[in-house]
Amino acid sequence: MSTVTSLVQSVDWLALAPPTLAGAVALVVLVADLFLPAARKPLLGWIATAGLALAALALLPLLDGDRRTFCLPAHPDVCSYAADPFALVVQFLVLGGALLTALLSIDTVRDQDLPAGEYWFLLLSSAAGAALLPASRDLATLVIALEVASLPAFALVGLRRGDRLSSEAALKFFLSSVAATAVMLLGVSFLYAATGSLHLSQVAHALTALPDPRLATLASAGVALTLVGFAFKTAAAPFHFWVPDTYVGAPLPIAGYLSVVGKAVGFSGLILVTVQGFPSYADVWGPALAVLAALTMTVGNVAALRQDPRRAHSAVRLLAWSSVGQAGYLLVPIAAAGFERDPGHAIGSTIAYALMYAAVNLGAFAVAALVARTRPANRITDYRGLYHRRPVVALALGFFLLCLAGLPPGIIGLFAKVTVFSAAVDAGLAWLAVLMAVNVVIALYYYLQWTTVLFRGTAEAESAAEAAATGTPAPAGHPAGAGIPAPLATAIALAAVLGIALSGAPQLVLRFASGTLL
Repeated sequence: MSTVTSLVQSVDWLALAPPTLAGAVALVVLVADLFLPAARKPLLGWIATAGLALAALALLPLLDGDRRTFCLPAHPDVCSYAADPFALVVQFLVLGGALLTALLSIDTVRDQDLPAGEYWFLLLSSAAGAALLPASRDLATLVIALEVASLPAFALVGLRRGDRLSSEAALKFFLSSVAATAVMLLGVSFLYAATGSLHLSQVAHALTALPDPRLATLASAGVALTLVGFAFKTAAAPFHFWVPDTYVGAPLPIAGYLSVVGKAVGFSGLILVTVQGFPSYADVWGPALAVLAALTMTVGNVAALRQDPRRAHSAVRLLAWSSVGQAGYLLVPIAAAGFERDPGHAIGSTIAYALMYAAVNLGAFAVAALVARTRPANRITDYRGLYHRRPVVALALGFFLLCLAGLPPGIIGLFAKVTVFSAAVDAGLAWLAVLMAVNVVIALYYYLQWTTVLFRGTAEAESAAEAAATGTPAPAGHPAGAGIPAPLATAIALAAVLGIALSGAPQLVLRFASGTLL
């Protein structure tokens, strides 16, 4: 009597709780939007914020072990979802970043008259996909999670109806991302045809011994195309061209979200496919990612250096190009993993750097959102004299910029850069470490230039002189003396406290660099 193998997979709902809760609250917000009157719409923002906080708290029960679900009945060790240390750390980063974005968004949604129900539903949906991706352990789930995180982001970028910059940004982001996804899907299909599996562990095993040279060629093409897709998501040069216009056209909280959560999604996916899916091709993707890292950090920093402080939206453009440069630093340890016997150690350096970058970069965007309330053009020159108007906010922004530059008192920025240097040197990539040092020096100029602007004179006299010379009225917006909205103040304070705590105890981040997460 023949036996029939069961195809039913067990489901561990506790392991799935973080992305599931974010997705469930997204549906609650969408339905509630239908019944709430216009005056009660702000309640949706608080529901969304509470939902993200609950999803982040759902990570706590998972800290005691390595939980897996959606495993093959015939191979219990081959699973589609794994709540391992790597997944939990990235999920914490993603959900924490989404929570700060939600706090930034509460006043932005009201001030810019954005459709509240759609905004919060899209943000929560994107966060759910972003939380799903680092736990994905097969190529199909990876691609689905990536698109669930990305598709709502397109709509969020273009949600300012009637705004030309917003529409152009959303269209450019959408078209370039769709092209990258198509390339990635083609690569995944090649890999499936060559290996007969989508699970990363089985793909890795099959790639080590392909019986037919034609299948080996197909697999090599699949590896290359898949990496190109993820290179776009990480804004690695030359796939970075969408970044500055998208950040300028998007609502500021969404620009901050893309700079942190969007990058976390791309980098976690890139880490998984390279280290767990394609280890036998390390001699190919290692050098390729090293070149991408060198190109990305150089392009980003040089472009940031060339920003005109008097140009409209120059503050956001500088943060956009800075994020491209920071993406180059984040790529360095992943490239180094291709040259080491223990790639997990190098991956820890990327996670350590990402934790630092997420906190301080979202803090910088939070201050930019505050300044934009009184000066919508958001030029770097608009920050002149910020210390005299809002000393605590100016000190916070100065701290965030010094962390990104890697200068005291932003000790955590310095330590994070040291871990990346160490990963490159340990892997024998001395040339990449030297190039990174050069780029860090370049970045010092524009970070310090912006920091010094905060403590110079006041912007009122300069704005009045500019208005008189051009015949244009002074910038409209909220009164300069208006108080800081509580959610925005909370976001700035949380980012500052986290940055200070990490600077005071850098070993909390360094432990990720010294351990093995995968």
